[in-house]
Amino acid sequence: MHSDDTAIRARRRAETKFGFYVHVAVYVAVIALLFVINFLSASGSYWVIWPLAGWGIAVVIHATSVFGAGHKAGIIDRMAERELDKQKWGRDSTTE
Repeated sequence: MHSDDTAIRARRRAETKFGFYVHVAVYVAVIALLFVINFLSASGSYWVIWPLAGWGIAVVIHATSVFGAGHKAGIIDRMAERELDKQKWGRDSTTE
């Protein structure tokens, strides 16, 4: 792999993580505001649970895509590098 490719991938990965952290920060701030509004309205019902749960599911899905499935690309890249190294040194990967 070229160092430029590695730097571009690292930058994309960092931007993806940063986007997730912004999502979580906005989620926490908005849910906190909704809790305050729910508490001050004294309506007797806890409607804030619905946006908390709904948006919370979206945050979990976002986290899975960033930290769970996101590692797949890195694993595949490392495997491809190993295969290229094997070919470079004249070893056939099919016999190993």
